Amino acid sequence: MIDESFHLTPVDIRRYDFGRATIRGYDAAKVEAFRDEVAKELEDLIRSNQDLDSKARANQEQLRAFRERDKALNEALVSAQQLRSEIREQAEREANLILREARAEADRMLDEARNDIRKLDDEVAALERSRRAFIGQFRALAERQLSELDAAESAPLQRDALPARSEPVRQMQKTPAWLDSLVKE
Repeated sequence: MIDESFHLTPVDIRRYDFGRATIRGYDAAKVEAFRDEVAKELEDLIRSNQDLDSKARANQEQLRAFRERDKALNEALVSAQQLRSEIREQAEREANLILREARAEADRMLDEARNDIRKLDDEVAALERSRRAFIGQFRALAERQLSELDAAESAPLQRDALPARSEPVRQMQKTPAWLDSLVKE
């Protein structure tokens, strides 16, 4: 475990004075070489630690940015889902409205067509009645004409009813009854 209060720097290692060697001590050249090596290694470790700290801060910043993006994406996704739901609901409402309007228009058109059919049926029935009445009247007229022809054919010809040659024929002729009935109608 590293003691936080103890900070040893490469400069501290290089300047540390071990004192003068007494009778038996370490080889000064070896101690100096080791001290330089330890200082160099400590410098490398400090630089590496600083690089790692810098990378860690960059990674933390990147992580924060990613989290913000993730949050923004989640919010956008939620908004898109809500918008999709709203659009779907609106489309369903519009579709239902169009269907109701189409059904109402179809019902109106069917009612109109039924009314037209009724009117045409009434007109056909009126025309049929008129045709029957016409046929009946024409039949009655034809029967009257036939009976008058039969009566004229069976009646004897009267000579005194003939006009004299000196009188104009047109003034003397009497209009037949069947022709009078035609003129009246």
